Amino acid sequence: MSESALSQEELDALMAGSDIGGEPIGGSEEDRKTIENFLASSTAALSSNFAQLTIPDASLKGPTVSFTNRDTFLDELPATVAVVKADFNSGFPGEHIFVMAEDTAKAVVGLMTHEEDVDLDEHNRSVVSEMVSNLVGTQITALTKQTGNQSIASVAPETTKVPKALAAFPSGDFLSAQYQLDLGDGKTGQLWEIYGSSVSEAIAYALNNGAKASSAPPRGASRGVSSSGAQASGGGRPAMGGMNVSGSTNVQAVQFPSLTPHITAQEQGNISLIMDVFMEMTVELGRTRKLIKEILGMGEGTVIELNKLAGEPVDILVNHKLIAKGEVVVIDENFGVRVTEIVSLQERERDMM
Repeated sequence: MSESALSQEELDALMAGSDIGGEPIGGSEEDRKTIENFLASSTAALSSNFAQLTIPDASLKGPTVSFTNRDTFLDELPATVAVVKADFNSGFPGEHIFVMAEDTAKAVVGLMTHEEDVDLDEHNRSVVSEMVSNLVGTQITALTKQTGNQSIASVAPETTKVPKALAAFPSGDFLSAQYQLDLGDGKTGQLWEIYGSSVSEAIAYALNNGAKASSAPPRGASRGVSSSGAQASGGGRPAMGGMNVSGSTNVQAVQFPSLTPHITAQEQGNISLIMDVFMEMTVELGRTRKLIKEILGMGEGTVIELNKLAGEPVDILVNHKLIAKGEVVVIDENFGVRVTEIVSLQERERDMM
């Protein structure tokens, strides 16, 4: 066998999707602790939202976070489960799933709809999806604040009721966060939150400000080039395919042009022509989504829950364009809004032109 050939151990590692000489595909202990600390810091907000959706005595505690795999995870589940797909489609794109026992999901639906002996039909599965959507929204708000990533978004959660053996979970190892639900009157349940391995690693990397303890970027990111020009790999072995690359490589930073928009004198003169034109300014307290049957069933005294947390800044829009954020105040007997955050002048002028 030639010196450039890969050993059987290295081939097995490549087939398994792991880095040669690197950490297991399941993720590092540093990643686990980082995500556990983040989830613990947002649990109080999740618990408050859960109580608002169900009953004041309800709560959500935890979580306990660990790396696991499908076979091990299935051993923890009852025969039938409610699986809610809430994958991230931007920011940290990848698999994101919530799982509950069928009985727990029914109990949650009963608390949200004030009904007894409910079944997980299509309507009630949408109720579970609504609950998860609320939790995901709270997490995304916290994750955006802590990482600075403004592009984090999730698909609309979708709930299915399936035998656990038919449930679709991430392949290989994945991260599982187990919460304890207090449903009042001594009733309890469990809620599992699952992150695909690439999602958990990317989130942990971002939470650590891009500086993991292992000093390695998430899988799929560039591994860099050594001074000899060969791709970095374990044991100083030649790059894939047995090619040895030698010689000095001159690496220079790429210079990109500024992306800051520049307003010319002519554009500024055009704007001055419309400075006395009235525009509609709106302060948006929050939004929500309701089924048509729920909207038709509204009456006096109906409470509509919005997607904003109490105390969270409201959006200030001009002609439906977000220009600032602020906090609600009372001036004499009228409501007002105090601006706390504003979009840059150039961006606002560009959007309104």
